[in-house]
Amino acid sequence: MIMDFQQRIIANNASDPENVVKQASAALQGARNAGIPVIYVVHRGGALTDYDPDVELHEGVLPAEGEVVITKTRPGPFSTTNLDVTLRELGRDTVVIMGVSTSGCVLSCTRWAVDVNYKFVVVSDACSDGDTEVHRVLTEKVYPRFGTVVNAQEFLNAI
Repeated sequence: MIMDFQQRIIANNASDPENVVKQASAALQGARNAGIPVIYVVHRGGALTDYDPDVELHEGVLPAEGEVVITKTRPGPFSTTNLDVTLRELGRDTVVIMGVSTSGCVLSCTRWAVDVNYKFVVVSDACSDGDTEVHRVLTEKVYPRFGTVVNAQEFLNAI
């Protein structure tokens, strides 16, 4: 699952925008090649309205034909969407997470996923936060308590 890789969100919330897009793109291509379903989650509402061009997905991580795109209106991907139903219909019990920001959508997703009995894998370098120390603490200290954290290369090696 790739969350909030929208131009404005990346520009305002990623500490290294170029690298996070590069790593997410590599992980996405690997998932596609391995036949792993890819789900996009985009944020709309508030300052992110449908008619602003910079709320569109970054060109480096665009969905392929047929990939699911879910629109959310809150920070997390579960509370205002049909994500849980979609994952269950796909027969998935594990969520691979990439997103901007680590302390926003990614944190919300990991907590909710565990609460509704999903395992999760966070692809750490395919996530980013405006605060690199917050990103480090979450990916090195918090997320490993409840799930798995790997970098993009480790993810690619595992699939």
